[in-house]
Amino acid sequence: MSKNLNVIIHSDGACSGNPGPGGWASILKFGSAEKVLKGGNPDTTNNRMELQAVVEGLKALSKPCNVVIKSDSRYVITSMMIYMYDWEKRGWKKSNGESIAHVDLWKQMFELVQKHKVLPLWVKGHSDDSFNNRADILAKSAVPIQ
Repeated sequence: MSKNLNVIIHSDGACSGNPGPGGWASILKFGSAEKVLKGGNPDTTNNRMELQAVVEGLKALSKPCNVVIKSDSRYVITSMMIYMYDWEKRGWKKSNGESIAHVDLWKQMFELVQKHKVLPLWVKGHSDDSFNNRADILAKSAVPIQ
C-alpha cells in the first residue's frame, strides 16, 4: 500500500422489520483517531442499511486513503469483491439482465472505491470484534422510532 493515510471502516446496518425503519453506522479509525457516523431511514431494508454504512464511511474520506472495510454483511463484502465490477460493465445489470437492487448506492460505491485502495473484509457479527459490536449498537440506535 502507498503512503496514503491508512483507515479502517467498521460498518453495520440494522432494520426493525425488513423492510421497515433502519439505521446504519460507520466507525472510521485512522491511527489513534476515530470518527463515528450514523443515520437512519424510516422505510428501508437491512441490506440497504449495510450498504449505506460503507458508502457513508467512504464519502467521509477527503483524500485518497488505504482503506480496510470491515463488515458483517456477506452481501456487501461479496458484492464488492466479486460482482460490483461486472455489474458496472453490464450497465448495473445482473448476468441474467435483471436490474440489481440498490443500484443508486452501488453506483456511489463504485465511484468512491476508485479514489482509494480498498480491501473489503468480512467479520463475523455478534462475536469478539469489539468495533463491529459497537457499530451494531450505533446502527440500532439510529433506527427512527415510529
